[in-house]
Amino acid sequence: MISLKPRSILLISAIFRVGLILVGEWQDTHMEVRYTDVDYLVFSDAASLMASGQSPYKRTTYRYSPLLAFLLIPNSFISRCWGKFLFSASDLFVGLFIRIILKQRKVPDDLCTYSMLIWLFNPFTFTIGTRGNCEPIVCAIILWIIICLINGNVVQAAFWYGLIVHFRIYPIIYALPIVIFLDPRFFRSGTKPLLSDWTSDPGKARQINSELIDKCVVCDVWKSTFTRSRILFGLISGTVFLLCTGFFFHLYGWEFLHEALLYHLTRTDARHNFSIYFYHIYLNYERELSVLEKLVSFLPQFIVQLVLILCFTKDLVFCFFVQTVAFVAFNKVITAQYFVWFFCVLPLILPWSNMKLKWKGLCCILLWMGAQTHWLLWGYLLEFKGKNVFLQLWMASLLFLAANTFILIVLIRHHNYGPVFRQHTDLKTTKTT
Repeated sequence: MISLKPRSILLISAIFRVGLILVGEWQDTHMEVRYTDVDYLVFSDAASLMASGQSPYKRTTYRYSPLLAFLLIPNSFISRCWGKFLFSASDLFVGLFIRIILKQRKVPDDLCTYSMLIWLFNPFTFTIGTRGNCEPIVCAIILWIIICLINGNVVQAAFWYGLIVHFRIYPIIYALPIVIFLDPRFFRSGTKPLLSDWTSDPGKARQINSELIDKCVVCDVWKSTFTRSRILFGLISGTVFLLCTGFFFHLYGWEFLHEALLYHLTRTDARHNFSIYFYHIYLNYERELSVLEKLVSFLPQFIVQLVLILCFTKDLVFCFFVQTVAFVAFNKVITAQYFVWFFCVLPLILPWSNMKLKWKGLCCILLWMGAQTHWLLWGYLLEFKGKNVFLQLWMASLLFLAANTFILIVLIRHHNYGPVFRQHTDLKTTKTT
């Protein structure tokens, strides 16, 4: 399989996804258990309402940007599978962008191919798009932003970042690391940043690690906070976000603002929720939780995010990965689709990991899958058998959090940290003189 060219891998992946979509349509028609994600039906209904000139928020449980409904308007007059093909195409772009990013860092071809395969043929990821979930669009744009940043294209990165934060609010967690990452020592007017190449030399990797640990990100960022790149990124991304939000607020009013943005800050789910907070939500489901109770769960997330950002921002892709894993693990609502948020970044950090698949890597995979399967068994007894297993399900959620935390620590310990950029030679000369 490794001898296959990237085009062949993408072609096979595309054919495979088309097949899954067609089989899924047959399953929806002939079997009791549907293949299509229930959210896809919500998207399609909202798109149909928008196509007829109505508000997509007339469809109950539609809590996304109107942009998503707009993208799926062809569902009404081309094919009801249009959105699935769109999401699956985005899925393929993720695989392509993974290769582009790794090749720019001078990662060997075989490792680039392995990394593509990990995304494109991961059973969890290829079913997300073909079942009609929109997350592959978000993943593709996040990786495109990384490509723009490593090529020094701050304007384009800022545009897409503002757009994706409007589209799906969670990428707001990347704002601070990106701002810190736009270091004036690397982002200089009229000069493309110099990328640090991948290295398999353990001695060199250890040297880079010690340099990263010795340098304090906080000190670096405050030496020159308001630089041209940082101001430009903030202004453009903020303007794009506000323009999109303002435009749709003008069209749909408070309903849009609440459903697409504010709802996600105070969202509470007592079912289908891997989070450790779900039991508290269940016990208090009959009474309305105060805004303070709903927001207090963000405190552990905020602390963990801040620590990870200050430690790993120079290695931006790895910082994105650990941030996302921690954000999902400590979130008050966790559904299976959220795992795709960090799965798309995982292939980008594997070439820098010194952890062997046998046995430690395999143990981590089995631990994660085992903790999730254990939760799903209790979830099945609750959802389908109607048994009162809320306490057992909460214990399973605690175990799942512990598994995620343990695996994250293992990955951090086995990662060869490497800053994305290296300094220009003239800057080094100036410092030494």
